[in-house]
Amino acid sequence: MLDQTIKYIFVVEFKRSMYIMNIDNGNKLNQLLQYWQPGGLLFSAWLNKNGYSAQLIQQYRRSGWFSMLTRGVMYRTGDKLSSYAAISSYNTQLNNRFYVGAHSALELSGFNHYVPMGKPVLMIGYPIQENIPKWLINTEFENELKFFSTKTFQNTQLTTFNKRNCEVLTSVPEQAFLECLMLAPSQYAYIDLFYIMEQLTTLRAEVVQQLLENTDNIKIKRLFLYMAEKAGHDWYSRLDKAKIELGTGKYKLADNGIYLPEYMITIPRELYEYE
Repeated sequence: MLDQTIKYIFVVEFKRSMYIMNIDNGNKLNQLLQYWQPGGLLFSAWLNKNGYSAQLIQQYRRSGWFSMLTRGVMYRTGDKLSSYAAISSYNTQLNNRFYVGAHSALELSGFNHYVPMGKPVLMIGYPIQENIPKWLINTEFENELKFFSTKTFQNTQLTTFNKRNCEVLTSVPEQAFLECLMLAPSQYAYIDLFYIMEQLTTLRAEVVQQLLENTDNIKIKRLFLYMAEKAGHDWYSRLDKAKIELGTGKYKLADNGIYLPEYMITIPRELYEYE
């Protein structure tokens, strides 16, 4: 009789514990679905840190809630991945600092688009000591992702921008244009960048000053100052150019171009002659 009582108590307690576990797992799934960002990703390292065991994650996958993108990376089953949400997820969950830069950052700030042929390009900057994860390279997004990294800026100027209901790190416009110059002429034509410079009427002189003083790339500093002067922006007159180191050597940016003694650079003739 005693053995039957013990067995009964064991069965009741087991069912009770399973019931509580199921409730807890259900609550955890609800919490995860509320946290999940449409178009974004979930990373196993973050899930484990926040109390989601490997067994529980596997259960969610078997139940069809989530699917594997690659080892350690999941997405909501049936969801259409977004490059912005994926980068936001990657930064937020794993404490990274990948950011939208160059012309893509200027577009987010409302300046005229630089429109390459084909699939829209999204320029992604990343810390030079980091590696680009393979899933970010191999995944099909709505944009073609192009990556760059640099030591050019001693103090990187980033902000956050809300894009499609997710927060993404973004170069401020002043740095974004310098990034464009840095990536020219392989990524951008100089004349196209001047068309953009003409739109940059609201750049902040103090931010430009700080970036130029703390940038070691002589070529982009000279070219930036030339374009800003040529465009005739008001903020250009507020720069203290005596504090901006421009070096002593000559730079040739184009064959059969025009040499500018003041900036010691040879620029494309079409840029020089454009009015």
